[in-house]
Amino acid sequence: MTGLSPLDRAAEALTEAQREIASTISSYPTPISGCDAQFNHLLDCRRRLERARRELAQPEFVPTSRNPG
Repeated sequence: MTGLSPLDRAAEALTEAQREIASTISSYPTPISGCDAQFNHLLDCRRRLERARRELAQPEFVPTSRNPG
């Protein structure tokens, strides 16, 4: 990871976390739909990681004044 920008390192960390969550979910025993708090937590983590990666990929908007100075 040498030479990567902080945003690139963050993206890599999010990607690795997504892999870990996906692996955990795929090996999780079949839950009772809507009743398994741990499984629901994993699904929530997956959604949050996806949202974080989308946000990280968006260009940053920095508003600037029309009248500098």
